[in-house]
Amino acid sequence: MITAAQMRAARALLGIDQKQLAELSGVSLPTIQRMEASEGNVRGVVDTLSKVVEALGAAGIELIGDHVPSTGTGRGVRFREPTPTKAKSV
Repeated sequence: MITAAQMRAARALLGIDQKQLAELSGVSLPTIQRMEASEGNVRGVVDTLSKVVEALGAAGIELIGDHVPSTGTGRGVRFREPTPTKAKSV
């Protein structure tokens, strides 16, 4: 699965806009826009999702799922549980 946030982050890492991702993946611009406007996991036709994931992979993006180690060796960013902070005394 891919989330809308992962799609936006992947585009940001590549420095491309939605139109360029549409061209790279062979998916229409409105479809990319709908996918990125989703809440949580992107839903859609499996073939369409596969095209986007494959295009991102070909461009050098590794999509990492929950509780899955990264197999890449390049730089990257991923979510983790936030560190609790101490409340400041007033």
